[in-house]
Amino acid sequence: MSRHRLCYVVASEMTVKAFLLEHIRAAAERYDVAVVVPRALQLPVKTIPVTIERRIAPIADLKALSELSAVFRRERFDLVHSVTPKAGLLAALAGALARVPVRLHTFTGQVWATRDGAGRALLKACDRLTARLATRVLADSASQLEFLVAEGVVDARKARVLGHGSVNGVDPARFKPDAAARGRVRARHGIPDGAVLFLYLGRLARDKGLADLARAFSGIGDAWLLLVGPDEDGIAAQLHQAAGASDARMRIVSYTDQPEEFMAAADVFVLPSYREGFGSVILEAAAAGVPAIGTRIYGVTDAIVDGTTGFLAPPRDPSALATRMRELAADAALRERLGRAARERALRDFAPADLTRALLACYDELFGGDEAPPAPGRGRSKFP
Repeated sequence: MSRHRLCYVVASEMTVKAFLLEHIRAAAERYDVAVVVPRALQLPVKTIPVTIERRIAPIADLKALSELSAVFRRERFDLVHSVTPKAGLLAALAGALARVPVRLHTFTGQVWATRDGAGRALLKACDRLTARLATRVLADSASQLEFLVAEGVVDARKARVLGHGSVNGVDPARFKPDAAARGRVRARHGIPDGAVLFLYLGRLARDKGLADLARAFSGIGDAWLLLVGPDEDGIAAQLHQAAGASDARMRIVSYTDQPEEFMAAADVFVLPSYREGFGSVILEAAAAGVPAIGTRIYGVTDAIVDGTTGFLAPPRDPSALATRMRELAADAALRERLGRAARERALRDFAPADLTRALLACYDELFGGDEAPPAPGRGRSKFP
């Protein structure tokens, strides 16, 4: 009996490395798997290079659409699974043109959620088209799915969230309390061992609310702030200025391939974002025993249990953010209690193996079989 043919479509190699690698490896044990990715990767499955631009690029997008359609017709996949917005739109269009039987897309956050005017309308229409052409839809958090349904983007009847949310959970063997890593990071960046360290890790972009964070930090006593990630919007100078007199205790690191070391070095993780699909970095911090402060927006509300694993603050409100930062900076026992609860929840509810089992069960269901057992107590709600 021939095996089902499955194809992942992504616009970035980092999407594969950061979120899909374990899913791909597990799927390859029962299906014929291929990955469409801009550049060939060393994977245990076939890779097919197709360049997909992140931003709107009409000529490049039409070329990618043509290439994807040809690939789908040639390979005759039973199911195409896309992740990230542009990959989702092009895969849904190409899949419909090539008559791929099952077209699955995972929503991981909406760029248009923080925009207005014509830009918002255009990007929202693209997501609506993706959802309409997809035969099934996943969202990586319950609150994101509620938002998409309320905005008229997704039909709730063909959508679900796997388990408790996120794309791939968090690896507790990688993200964990680590005193040695804590010491290394602090020594490398001149941060005293006993100082309270606030951490942000991710893209340095305006929609992450980092200007709010820098302003909030400007009034937090003797604490330190470490910002880790590529400066996509060229805002480093603005952040240094916003930190005011506290700038001497703020560090910016442009790149790391060891986020687990920075998580272990922190006392509090802060994500003051204006939009998130889930906020996976909060889970990574939680697994390291680090509580988080995040904004009360869809996605982040799934990652933080307010008052139990961290705190939620209103978005675009540096004053409210500063109040929570001061509270945690002043109370080591509170940080310990919240961090312990955060780690327990991350290990209990977001094990990567559980998410992989739930995803494979979803594939089997969409293929019309029931080969994969569901993860215990998780991710097995039926599509209609």
